[in-house]
Amino acid sequence: MLTDAPGVYRMLDASGGVLYVGKAKNLKRRVASYFQKTGHSPRIALMLQQVAHMEVTATRSEAEALILENTLIKKLVPKYNILFRDDKSYPYIGLSGGTFPRLFYHRGSFDKKSRYFGPFPNALAVRESIQLVQKAFLLRTCENAVFAHRSRPCLLHQIQRCKAPCVGLISAENYAADVRLAELFLRGKHSEVINNLSVRMSEAAEQLKFEDAAMLRDQIKSLQAVLHRQYVSSTREADVDIIAAVVEHGEPCVNLAMVRGGLHMGDRAYFPQATGGVEASEVLAAFVEQHYADKPIPARIILSPWPLDEMPEGLPGLQTGPPKNEMERAWLAMAENNARLAMTSRKQAKTRSGSRLVALQEALDLPDPPRRIECFDISHTMGEGTVASCVVCVDGAMKKSDYRRFNIGGITGGDDYAAMRQALMRRYQKVGAGDAALMPDLVLIDGGKGQHGIAREVFAELGLDHLQSVGVAKGEGRKPGLEILFVHGRSQPLQLAMDNAGFHLLQEIRDEAHRFAIVGHRARRARARGHSKLEDIAGIGPARRRNLLAQFGGLDGVRAATIEDLCRVAGISRHLAEAIYTQLRS
Repeated sequence: MLTDAPGVYRMLDASGGVLYVGKAKNLKRRVASYFQKTGHSPRIALMLQQVAHMEVTATRSEAEALILENTLIKKLVPKYNILFRDDKSYPYIGLSGGTFPRLFYHRGSFDKKSRYFGPFPNALAVRESIQLVQKAFLLRTCENAVFAHRSRPCLLHQIQRCKAPCVGLISAENYAADVRLAELFLRGKHSEVINNLSVRMSEAAEQLKFEDAAMLRDQIKSLQAVLHRQYVSSTREADVDIIAAVVEHGEPCVNLAMVRGGLHMGDRAYFPQATGGVEASEVLAAFVEQHYADKPIPARIILSPWPLDEMPEGLPGLQTGPPKNEMERAWLAMAENNARLAMTSRKQAKTRSGSRLVALQEALDLPDPPRRIECFDISHTMGEGTVASCVVCVDGAMKKSDYRRFNIGGITGGDDYAAMRQALMRRYQKVGAGDAALMPDLVLIDGGKGQHGIAREVFAELGLDHLQSVGVAKGEGRKPGLEILFVHGRSQPLQLAMDNAGFHLLQEIRDEAHRFAIVGHRARRARARGHSKLEDIAGIGPARRRNLLAQFGGLDGVRAATIEDLCRVAGISRHLAEAIYTQLRS
């Protein structure tokens, strides 16, 4: 007996498999509608033919039903739900806490001490906005570890991108005023910021402070340039999302465009997983329901197609509708056009990827096109900070969510063979234990015959000798296109033609592994080098540390100083000087 309460229902097939998960304001009425009304979409009609059982879970409210539905969809992955798998959080611009806040790029969970502005549809929009805001307000972007150790202004100050608060070239009060204006601007209050600066410029000119007035004038020009360079602008400082769903040849696409503070910040295309024939309105309703379940809801959402047959329930404050004016119609037309362009681009990419995989299969004489390819590379500087990378290519496209890095330790510095062995053992131990879901079809080793030989030894030890592998060695003069391939099962090395499509794919994967390894190595090396021994001495804070480094020209100068030399630095007592002298020589 079904209840009139809100809740979640699960439709099951004869074997108990979950076909569909849905939520309802009224469970009894919603479930009954499936079996009473006609005119279902082909997808729902096909699903209903397979339904053998049904389970329901009543909740206390529609909001609880919404949360439970999304949890079950992600956990059970029902065959007939329209699933949007891109769970990556949106990027934001952040302003840290503290006396001199830092402007930074952020993705992930929020820190209570910082303020966040966004979301933005992609990383490019965030980075462009940070550069433009930094140019206008001259806020620092350096990490706190760098900020605390500066003894003189950096290059950003010299090119007029920062006011150098690290060395006291701006007071905390004046810097805070710039931060407040930047925050207002990021919240979309552009007119208020420009008016404020205009008043300050006039006051400075009246007081004959012409240098300050000229600086404020340049700041106003920079802000106006920011506004003029945006893709589309509106006279109203509004927050709007524009969502267009398009279905062509059975393939759905949803394009989300974001307007924040009246400025069009760009868009992003989504390709859901859907079984059977779907309609654009079904895809749109599923996207709105899943997307806004855990993301901020703007003041207004423009939807196409409109109206929807079934509006999502349980989303408070959701104000949706068709475009109301010429500007909104232009935004919607852009979103629809970009959805179609994204579909065309995706189809072309699939065709290109498929042909490159077939070409690689033929070149390496593989039984099937390699759907999953994994590539390993090692990076270090004279044995310091050794890092191994593993990048993954699935169906001809790089799958960044499966990338892995391995911090290598316990080996002789510079021993690439030992580093490769450790990385491969850590990666494939689970595969050797029977985790077939992680089984690659082809393993690439960025290295010559020796590196590839180490890989074959590891595979033999783990019982994975059946894995196909290739060692990719630099060719003569290390020139791209002259690479030599050591293919497992071939007695002689192989060199493919430079115009071979499969060879291009192999180069692309190898270069990505190289890039990913270098980025990891540089980060590890910077962490090791960025730590100062002065930080480990009790009583030495940022101010005294800056004084010491400035007085002696760096850590080597501090280390060479005598106790009497150290005592002459402001804030350093004899007791502290003795502690510094002893610590740096231990």
